[in-house]
Amino acid sequence: MTILTVTEDGPLVLSPQDVEELGKALDELRARIVADLGDRDREYIYSIIKAQRGFEIAGRGLLYLGFLPPFWLASVAALSLSKILDNMEIGHNVMHGQYDWMREPGLNSREFEWDTVCPADQWKHSHNYMHHTYTNIHGRDRDIGYGILRIDQGQKWNPYYLGNPVYAFLLMLLFEWGVMVHDLEVDNILQGKRKWSDIKRLVKGQWRKAGRQVLKDYVVFPLLSGPLFVTTLAGNVTANLVRNVWAYSIIFCGHFPSGVQTFTEDETAEETRGEWYVRQMLGSANISGSRLFHILSGNLSHQIEHHLFPDLPSNRYPEIAPEVRALCEKYGLPYNTGPLHRQIGSVWAKIFRLALPDRLTRSDSTPDVIVMRQRKATEVGV
Repeated sequence: MTILTVTEDGPLVLSPQDVEELGKALDELRARIVADLGDRDREYIYSIIKAQRGFEIAGRGLLYLGFLPPFWLASVAALSLSKILDNMEIGHNVMHGQYDWMREPGLNSREFEWDTVCPADQWKHSHNYMHHTYTNIHGRDRDIGYGILRIDQGQKWNPYYLGNPVYAFLLMLLFEWGVMVHDLEVDNILQGKRKWSDIKRLVKGQWRKAGRQVLKDYVVFPLLSGPLFVTTLAGNVTANLVRNVWAYSIIFCGHFPSGVQTFTEDETAEETRGEWYVRQMLGSANISGSRLFHILSGNLSHQIEHHLFPDLPSNRYPEIAPEVRALCEKYGLPYNTGPLHRQIGSVWAKIFRLALPDRLTRSDSTPDVIVMRQRKATEVGV
């Protein structure tokens, strides 16, 4: 694959040799970080777990004073932070195997289960394997639209997509449930491409996991609060809602803002390690912000670095980001980054625009850098 980058100054061709040099540099960067893993990474994840548990205990305790609005708001804030940390900086990253090297049972990717309705094993298949292997490849990466949205120009328009903004809004509010059913491939079930026998095991797993979560958040804890059942229930619902909106926003900003590239199966057939790296860089976007913001995002605000090295501890992404950006500049590749309001704004603009037929909209492209891909002549029989 030859990458042709067109800038304001004219075309710049990134040759296969350049791609492999870039891949080698990234391999060396990864090897250097792996060799350096140790006490500070261990201390970091333990400190996050301690904070998450502290917020949960505080939130649960404050709900017993939930009849007073200030305490109810404080409890919801604490529970929301607890769920965000559990979902983003702990669960997501632990299940990527970022801390398997510690040989700590509670932080083992094969055993960890998170505080959300989606079973860990199903998420690891749809996310760790399908999404991270086939990132932004049409027909392979089901995260392009999640089976319900039109989020890329390469998805053929049909009248169903007129509801794009509504589907996106509902997915945002119910994001943990959307993640849960993602591996079912509901669109393929409706089209008759999947049978009950294909999903029976998945549904059983979802029923067990979601049942436990619903029982915990919406029955057991409210009952334990006695006469404050309603306020406790409302607090738990609100905390889950906040977590859903936050996770949706961070994830969509990392994958779908203006300038993020998508690919075809032909373009990515038999790609080399270097070409895989390039695809990850072109198919992801970062969000700028403070250190606290990065922690609350699970460091998925460094989505480019995460897609390059999904099994490196997330606290290392801010450290390596300047080197990754320098490599992008060296080889003429875009490094898509910006503040949250700009990235999420471009995502929602795209959702609304792609709800309409192509003839009524302009094609999406970054104003300063356009990246195209073309096959080598020997690969197309020329």
